[in-house]
Amino acid sequence: MLLRLLRTHLAPYRTWIAIIVALQFVSTVAMLYLPSLNADIIDDGVARGDIGLIIRTGGIMLAVSIVQIACSVTAVWFSARTAMAFGRDLRAAVFAKVGSFSGREVTRIGAPSLITRNTNDVQQVQMLALMACNIGVMVPIMMVGGILMAMREDLGLSWLLAVMVPTLFLVVGIVVSRMVPNFRLVQERIDGVNRVLREQITGIRVVRAFVREPEETKRFAKANDDLTDVSIRAGRWLATMFPLVMLVVNVASVAVLWFGGHRVDDGNMEVGALTAFLSYLMQILMSIMMGMFMLMMVPRSAVCADRITEVLDTPSSVVLPEAGAITDTIDHLEFDHVEFTYPGAEQPVLREISFDARPGETVAIIGSTGAGKSTLVNLVPRLFDATAGAVRIDGVDIRERDAETMWTRIGLVPQKAFLFSGTIADNLRYGKPDATEQEMWRALEISQARDFVEAMADGLESTVVQGGTNFSGGQRQRLAIARAVVREPDVYLFDDSFSALDLATDARLRAALKPETREAIVLLVAQRVSTIRDVDQILVLEDGEVVGRGTHDELLADCATYQEIVESQLTAEEAA
Repeated sequence: MLLRLLRTHLAPYRTWIAIIVALQFVSTVAMLYLPSLNADIIDDGVARGDIGLIIRTGGIMLAVSIVQIACSVTAVWFSARTAMAFGRDLRAAVFAKVGSFSGREVTRIGAPSLITRNTNDVQQVQMLALMACNIGVMVPIMMVGGILMAMREDLGLSWLLAVMVPTLFLVVGIVVSRMVPNFRLVQERIDGVNRVLREQITGIRVVRAFVREPEETKRFAKANDDLTDVSIRAGRWLATMFPLVMLVVNVASVAVLWFGGHRVDDGNMEVGALTAFLSYLMQILMSIMMGMFMLMMVPRSAVCADRITEVLDTPSSVVLPEAGAITDTIDHLEFDHVEFTYPGAEQPVLREISFDARPGETVAIIGSTGAGKSTLVNLVPRLFDATAGAVRIDGVDIRERDAETMWTRIGLVPQKAFLFSGTIADNLRYGKPDATEQEMWRALEISQARDFVEAMADGLESTVVQGGTNFSGGQRQRLAIARAVVREPDVYLFDDSFSALDLATDARLRAALKPETREAIVLLVAQRVSTIRDVDQILVLEDGEVVGRGTHDELLADCATYQEIVESQLTAEEAA
């Protein structure tokens, strides 16, 4: 997965990578050439007192060093640009993929995990890409070149390379193999911490209302301790690597000096050659160390790459057609024996739902909690796709329509009125990007939100914090309704959108909406009978099935479930 991810998303930067390889090659070759020149100075210049040779060779060494530094710095610059661009593209790909998911995929993977995958996981893979560009190219050249140059200096000591290099590989390989499962657990524990923290921030009012701060502190402490324990285990293995590697390196240095000193004493080797051999051995072992440092990142990056690839390879259950039918206007909405089952559920949440609606008609959906009302409404904008039957617009299955043009003709007010950070105008323009101030004020007036927006110092430019938590529940609902109204869609979907409004505001809002929706189809999920008693058709849902259909008066006469709902609400209102 890791190699596939790198290969796919680094492909656009082949030219930069080629430049990095060329620069690193020149830099490494120059680095390998320096010990040989140093050996010439010691064996020929110093031993014979040839000052001219020392100066000439020193000048060459200085020039080679300048070339090596210039190439190295340029390669690092290109590496940083490549890795950052790779991370940017990967984050954009994950974000775009998540944007194509239906609620089914988001629920299965989980929002906290999706956030971690697009931040921490991408960062880990990005750092590996940076290390690969900086070190991955240099290490094999330095290791192979160092071995060849060391053998060129003296074959008699080459057996040390045959012992030390495999030993170093073996030591690091054992440590890395122990780190892989721990790094996988680290990412899972990060998901857990993010999940608990997200729940606590989102539900801070509930936590305080029920005085659950101590319990929530314990719950976060447990998730935090779990992450700490796994990180410490991984860190212990990581901490053992450098001492073990340095032990091998230092033993190798002592062995070279010991056996090389005997060869020099016997006249089989020059002092300069011994110095050069030791330098090459250090370069070989240092290259292995740097390679192992990069390999230490591979286990965690591989885990992160698997998690990222899982997102990128997950197909959306809502498949958009390549060339769907264009939806200029919507003149007929039809549910034809629709059934929907959530993944893993034993029973469908909706069964045999059939009805139709035309412009100017309002279809209300009422029923007990869990009857499937919101699920039914979410099938129209394809937040989910029906698992059986079909939802049709103008006789064409919505799965065969061009999604973008269809969505522009639908105005959805979700059950949870969510506002985005920015201003009130920014949120209203989510419904219509080119909406004028006059259109926005008109939408606010229809949704009964104009009064409190005008009372704010900045009006339409008043600040909205994330989620709209600086507004009351009723204000958020009215702003969400205004966002749909400003769009002037052909289909209005109100998913229990009046629940936070008092009866007087509810009545005024419905009266203002009536002329606005005269030529539109309206699907209205409601809990209050007073909200829907004047609509054209009411569907009564119970356990995912339509158990009643008709007007308010018709259902009062022949639908027991509707009668129970009406009686319970009338009793509550009379008691109040």
